[in-house]
Amino acid sequence: MMTTAMLLGLAWKSLIVAGLTLVLLRLARSRSSGERSMIAHAGLIALLALPAAILFLPQWAPLPEHWFGETGLAAHASSTAMASGVPVVDPGPAAASVPAATETAGSAPATFPAIAEFAPFLYFIPLALLCGVMLLAVVRLFAMRGRAEVLVEGSWLSALAEAQRRMGFKHGTALLVSNELRSPISWGVLRPTIVLSPKAVAAAGEAEAIIAHELAHVARLDWAKLLGARIACAVFWFNPLVWMLARESHQLREEAADDAVLMADIDGPDYATLLVGAARHDNQGALLAAHGVAPGKGSLKRRITRVLDGSLKRGPASVSWMLMSLVLLAGITAPLAAFSATADREVAEEARDVAMAARETAVVHAQSAMAAKGDAEKDAKAAAAVAAAASRPLSADELVGMRAVGVTPEYVEKMREHGGSMDPDDLIAAKATGVDPAYIGSMRAIVPGADLGDLVGAKQMGVDAAFARDMKEHFPGVDIDDLIALKAMGVDCDFVTDMRKAGVRVRDPDDAIELRATGMHPPGKGVKKTAVSRDGATVRVGPGVVEARSADGRVARIEIPQAPAAARPPAPPAPPGT
Repeated sequence: MMTTAMLLGLAWKSLIVAGLTLVLLRLARSRSSGERSMIAHAGLIALLALPAAILFLPQWAPLPEHWFGETGLAAHASSTAMASGVPVVDPGPAAASVPAATETAGSAPATFPAIAEFAPFLYFIPLALLCGVMLLAVVRLFAMRGRAEVLVEGSWLSALAEAQRRMGFKHGTALLVSNELRSPISWGVLRPTIVLSPKAVAAAGEAEAIIAHELAHVARLDWAKLLGARIACAVFWFNPLVWMLARESHQLREEAADDAVLMADIDGPDYATLLVGAARHDNQGALLAAHGVAPGKGSLKRRITRVLDGSLKRGPASVSWMLMSLVLLAGITAPLAAFSATADREVAEEARDVAMAARETAVVHAQSAMAAKGDAEKDAKAAAAVAAAASRPLSADELVGMRAVGVTPEYVEKMREHGGSMDPDDLIAAKATGVDPAYIGSMRAIVPGADLGDLVGAKQMGVDAAFARDMKEHFPGVDIDDLIALKAMGVDCDFVTDMRKAGVRVRDPDDAIELRATGMHPPGKGVKKTAVSRDGATVRVGPGVVEARSADGRVARIEIPQAPAAARPPAPPAPPGT
């Protein structure tokens, strides 16, 4: 099973292998593209073998054990703890303090797992995505092969036969044409395939150069090398040097194929023109994972420069060069994969990690306990303030109720400043309905002396300062009970104004409530009104009917007989100034 320690080892060891391969490529820049390509692919093979080598090779621990004694480990633990901002403590007391901290905190929340536990999972997500993209591209590639048509052009078949004869091919190569491509591609190992675009088929004069290039890829097993590079990038997706090596290996494969074309006596300038006109990287991005790599900056320029430079060394890598590259990288990769610090250090570090995890758990539990203690102190202060004002100890139910609605010492103090009741039930009801000191102050500025219990009822009914102010303008003597009744019956500023404009005398809140209850309404506004309280109760007032529905579904309905229109006496006109 992959662990965080294995991932860390894989990371730094892959950096060394990929970096060393890139350095060797730099030192061998005067060699041919075929020889340099062999170095690059030997490095990719070493990278692919690295995980298996780490798992199966016996550990090699050349470093002295005393380098990692208790002093060195203690210093390492101290530096780690200081970097994380946690005070350095002895692991023993820290681990022993865990039960005590747990008991103190009671129901303190559990700690989150360390990020190291998620490292293997986070590693496998990009790995699976990259492998899935490559697999999808291969499937699409073979599906396109099934839809392609066999090429029967004589010039192209002749060019293919000549190139196979010259390269010593003993098995056939399928030559197809597909409208889904914009430039030629080749792939396959046991059954190699070359697929051309219609545009390439139309340029019969370039047949020899194109076939020579693609057949060189087939002969060198470049498609298998490409898939190996893709797998290496997926396994080491976190390593930028591996991506650089994969891109360089692709560039060297193309340059080696270019050298094969030039060695077939193809004119260099003509072939350079062909590269400019039909680059291999113009195909759909969805197929790049199966037969190509997105070109790097200056890739085409580098190839054309090499094609036109007649002084460069060309030719495939010799067997001796291949063996030397493999032996060199294997001689470095195998010891590197087996390398490990001393076993004592690993055991000590594992014990240190366990102790540090225990200490961190204890710290979290202690912090939770402190937070719980702070909340308890706040609740105790609030309860003490209420108990002192009420001149009696509070019951358990009252304490639970105050904690449930969020009564704090600050809230109690502000309610005391505004003359609010210090009765626990009043405070709980006020907090539950949203009555705060600001609401009390604004309402008492309009209705002086309003009781806290009445203000709680007004808040539940939806009476706010704006409504109270409007009613105060119409009825200077209105009190809090009148405001609650007016709101419950659906009487608002517009209703009173419209009724007075219609000539109806509305001298006080009782007149307005009576008019609303009897179904009176201004001309053209005979619509039902509905008032909803905060607890869900509703009151609907319509012509000749008043219906009240409680929050639990009970309904009370009052029907008021309506006098015939002819028998209804006209309302006396309102006196001037009302």
